[in-house]
Amino acid sequence: MRLLVLVIYFFCALCSRAADTATAFDAANKLYEQGKFAEAASAYESLVRSNGASPALYFNLGNAFFKSGQIGRALSAYRRAEQMTPRDPDVRANLQFTRKQAQGPTLPGSLWQRWLGKLSLDEWTLLAAVVIWLWLLLLASVQWRPALGRPLRGWIFALGIGAAFLSGCLAAVFYENRFTRVAIVVARDAAVRNGPLEESTTAFTVHDGAELAVLDQKDDWLQVSADGRRVGWLRRDQIVLTPRG
Repeated sequence: MRLLVLVIYFFCALCSRAADTATAFDAANKLYEQGKFAEAASAYESLVRSNGASPALYFNLGNAFFKSGQIGRALSAYRRAEQMTPRDPDVRANLQFTRKQAQGPTLPGSLWQRWLGKLSLDEWTLLAAVVIWLWLLLLASVQWRPALGRPLRGWIFALGIGAAFLSGCLAAVFYENRFTRVAIVVARDAAVRNGPLEESTTAFTVHDGAELAVLDQKDDWLQVSADGRRVGWLRRDQIVLTPRG
């Protein structure tokens, strides 16, 4: 009986939290519709911090940032939405349009990275898991009935190759999402310096919406690369970090 009461309590708590989230999301949407884009962006950000993220939430956040003139923050939000729903045409269209408004380098990724980006991390995980389990099932079938070894040999070989390939793709996507970072400039103008000090000379200047590869970090400074050629140090408070994938 006590267990049933606990289950009902947690179920009601989840329902209440979902209702609160929906109410807050509707309130943020209303602010956006009223043209209060900065306030809407703050409301969407609060939802991200308190309730996790969803593609729709990041998409709306990107729209609010873009309408309020914050190109870099809009790019960051759209990139996160694309990471979750890589084939969504609205997300991709807004991301590309916003990139065209930015002054500075972009990081669209290599052909290999763009190909891997056609599926989300969850989708790569599911696809690899299905193929691996099919391969293991065939191996178990052969162990159970050795007579199946000859007719299933080709399938076992093909699925084994597929499992290895998809595992490699999954590892690459996981690495890109977890360990490779992109710095998106959110300051109107940011001086990239030759060293991680305010007194260091300026190597070059980037602007709101520039996308830079992160190479290293030292205290409150990030070493970044623009266009694969120019390298320098940028203050942490002038950028937001997003996964590259």
